[in-house]
Order: sequence, then C-alpha cells, then structure tokens
Amino acid sequence: MKETGALAKIQRQIQWNRLIAVVEEQAQTMIRTAFSTTVREAGDLSAGVFDLQGRMLAQAVTGTPGHVNSMMESVGHFLAKFPAETMQPGDHYITNDPWLGTGHLHDLTVVTPAFRNGKIVGLFANTAHIIDIGGLGMGPEGRSVFEEGLYIPIVKCFDRNLPNETFFDFIRAGSRTPVELEGDIYSLCACNDAGARRLVEMLDEFGMDSLDPLAEYIFASSLHATLEEIAKLPRGTFSGSIKSDGYEFEVTLNAAMTIHNDRIVVDYAGTSGLSTRGINVPPAYCRAYSCFGIKCVVAPEIPNNWASLSPFHMVIPEGCILNAPRPYPVSVRHVVGQLLPDLMMGCLHQAVPDRVNAEGSSALWNPPLRGGSQVSGQAAETEDFEIITFNSGGTGARPTKDGLDGTAFPSGVRTMPVEATENVAPVIFWKKELRPDSAGAGRTRGGFGQVMEIGAKNEAEFAVNAIFDRVANAPKGREGGGDGANGWVGLNDANGTPLRTKGFQIVPKGRRLLLKLPGGGGMGDPKQRDPALVKRDVADGLISRQAAKDLYGVEV
Repeated sequence: MKETGALAKIQRQIQWNRLIAVVEEQAQTMIRTAFSTTVREAGDLSAGVFDLQGRMLAQAVTGTPGHVNSMMESVGHFLAKFPAETMQPGDHYITNDPWLGTGHLHDLTVVTPAFRNGKIVGLFANTAHIIDIGGLGMGPEGRSVFEEGLYIPIVKCFDRNLPNETFFDFIRAGSRTPVELEGDIYSLCACNDAGARRLVEMLDEFGMDSLDPLAEYIFASSLHATLEEIAKLPRGTFSGSIKSDGYEFEVTLNAAMTIHNDRIVVDYAGTSGLSTRGINVPPAYCRAYSCFGIKCVVAPEIPNNWASLSPFHMVIPEGCILNAPRPYPVSVRHVVGQLLPDLMMGCLHQAVPDRVNAEGSSALWNPPLRGGSQVSGQAAETEDFEIITFNSGGTGARPTKDGLDGTAFPSGVRTMPVEATENVAPVIFWKKELRPDSAGAGRTRGGFGQVMEIGAKNEAEFAVNAIFDRVANAPKGREGGGDGANGWVGLNDANGTPLRTKGFQIVPKGRRLLLKLPGGGGMGDPKQRDPALVKRDVADGLISRQAAKDLYGVEV
C-alpha cells in the first residue's frame, strides 16, 4: 500500500538514509580493495549514485570535492557515448579524460549500471587518484596533456563481466606501476558492484520499481532548502582576489560574486591567462571547488547533489587559467584549483563575515618521489620506485575557533601515515612534526604547518617532482589577523639550499628533501586572544616566547 502524507515523508527520509549507507559502502569497498596508497591511506576518491539522466542523487561522505563535484558532470558524458538503454549487467565504463572526468590523467572515473529484474534502475560512479599513469609522471613539466600520461577515452573496461583484455594490455604497458594500476581498476569496478548490489536490496525491501520518486523528493527538498539559504544573504556583488605562486609567472585569481534572489553567479574576469605548464585548470574542476567553497558557507548542512549545486553558476572566460582547453597540460591543476574556496570565502566575507574562515595553506603538499635506475641509471643504489605521499599545512582560523593543524582543506583527504609509505617504497621519513611559529596570529590563530625531512634508503639519490604552492604567497589573515608562514622547499644541507617549488629535481646522494609547510592565517586582533591559550601554545612548543610577546603581548 502506498503511504501518503506525514508517513510518506518519514519513509522517504528512511530511504534517503539507506541511500547514504549504500554509497558509503561503495566507497569503503574501494578503500579496502585499492592498490594505490593514495586511495587506501589518503581517501583520495569519490563515490556516488546517479539517476538515468546522469544526475547525482547522493555521494559518499568519504571523498574529495574536486572528485565528487567534477564527477557529477562526468556521468552525462558517459551517457552521451553509451546511452542507458544500451547498457548490460556486468558492464563497466572508464575514462581519465581531464575534460570529461575530474581534471587530470591521474584520476580514473568508472561508471556502472545497476539492474533489478533485468531493468536498469540507476548508475554508480566513482573516481580515484592512482599513483602512475605513465608519461612524465605527476608534475607540472608537461607542455601538453599528451606528455602527461596515458590518455583513456570513455571505453568499456568490462563487457558483461568479461575484462577487455586489449584495454588492460594497453594500460599495463603504459604505466611504471602496472600491477597497482590494473588492481585499482578492478577495485573501482568492485566498488560500483557493491553499491549496485546494496541498491537492489534496498529497492526490494521498500518495494520500489524505480529510483525516480525518491530522486524527485531528494532534488526538490535539496533545491528548496538551498534557495532558502541563498534568500537569507544580502544582495549585491562582492569581489575578491588571491595569488598563486604559479610556474613561469605569478597567477592572480579574480572573482566577482553576485548574489541574486535565487542563485549565486561568480565571474572570473581578470584572472591570469593560461600557463605553458601543467598548472592549468579544466573548467569542471574550477566549478567543483568554486561550488564547494560557496556551499561550505551558504548551505553546509544541505546534502551535496545535483539539485543543491544547481543554483551556483560560474562564468569562466576563455583563455583564463581556470578554463584550460584541450590539449593544455593540467597534471597538477590542484595547486591552483584548491585556492578557489579561499577566494570564494574572500568574497563571502564581505556579505557574511561571521561565517567565513581566514585563508589556509589550501593546496596539498603531496611530493611525488621517484628513484632507482629511472633516476640514476646503472649507478642506482636503490630499487626503482614511484610513490606519492599526501600532506597538508594549516587551515585558516575560524571566527570562534583556531585553525586545524596539518589538515587538508579544501581537499579533505587524510594525511598518509609515514609507515604506509615506507612500507611500499625505499624511503625514510626522518622528521614529520608541527612547525613552530607557522600559524598566523589572531584572536583565533591559524593552524600550524609541518616540517618534513625525507630521504631514500642508504642516503641514495632520488628525485622529487615538486608541486608546491603558498611559498611566495602566504595564506592571508582576516580582520586584522596575521598571515600564516610561507612554505619552503629545499635540501637539508648546512646552507639550506632551496629547490624550485615546481618541477622535476634531483635530491643528491647523502642529502634529504626538507619541506616546511605553510600555516593558516589568523582571524581578528591578536591582542584579543585569551592569554591562557597563548601560554598553552608556548608550553607545547608551538609558539616561541618572543612571538608570544611580540604578536600577542603576552609575557611567558
């Protein structure tokens, strides 16, 4: 019997909660079966369920905004090539096209149909960052996307549960880590299969022939709630600007955010032009992190789906670094793209200042490391390896709370344990600790960055493909708060030899890579900070006595 009224709403809410459980199990299956440490340890992934029009109903809690919000657009591209009515049980489709997926070749996106009683009822999609896809490796050095790795169009990797052997031959031949790459693809497909099984169980339990009624309920509720939050904001246009270190030149990101009655429009006119290197941002990735930055402030409690994101619109001029066309290099699009939430908050601070953070370190500090014969030739003193480790500086201060130390925002990935990296590659982390005096001072201070010292086993030579930012341009404080500390990249020698912040470089034999990660900006007048909190930070070795006196006026 079909329920009506209040009972129907309760039933829809139960179904919604079950759907969240379905996609979370989807994501957890990937984490448990993944080969790449980037997925298994850092959670650099996304997972979600979509209707047959390619609209995202729900996403897993586990996952990054850059993946989730870009993936939301990508399912439509899959359907354009392989319409839902042509799909069969056991089919899996894959791409890493930066303009159809999530912005660079290192992200694999897989789409899988779910069937109940022989009828297609939904689609599952996921994205994961894999360690190696061939080419130059993850770094900014490529001058076109074709140099950056193996380019996979939208193709079937499994046809009715049978692997596409030609496809797997190609991907194994094109990667430095073929076992891990093939294993990750199987993991992504298993992840979607797990979601599809749970969805069918859910539909059986509730006697549902289709997801459509639940989808319309989710979309209508989410859109209505989002529009209500937008209506509470002051009307007007609010402008902001932020700088990235860039590669061959400093990059300026400009935004003019206009808040209307029923939508928010961001115009990026005046933003720097395209780079010749791989820091360019495909438009879907720009939209992904722009929407996330707005949503964090405007509607953080409303579920993230097609409808709740639909009132946010981006105008991205052609020729702008945030609107890279094919075949521009985009391998490390995150070093620019992950600054966008701070830029959105800079605009929103003028409208709702009590809901906005100070700027943080933002872009991940995730050094790709390589060693062995591919770096040192026959003189190599270590086995061949290719590894990437995810780490973060401090986040910006919040209006009523300090920033978070060594925490990834906006990406949301976990910091990888050093033991996990040392277990799969011949590297040693000699130091990994919070960086004293790196947090921007304020009524609430920023989060602290980190100091990391990394070497190869036996002090062997190795390479780093640097992809760091916030070195020349520190995270800014707000409302009189101090800036966070600039980042620094170099060697651990007596002279403190600096390295370039972007690009492939050799760490000589007997030397180690030294990273000083940036801290988050502070919020408000530092003299208004509770002296007891300053003394606590001094006692913990995070703030020097001199800084306590000079910045906060507190004698310790």
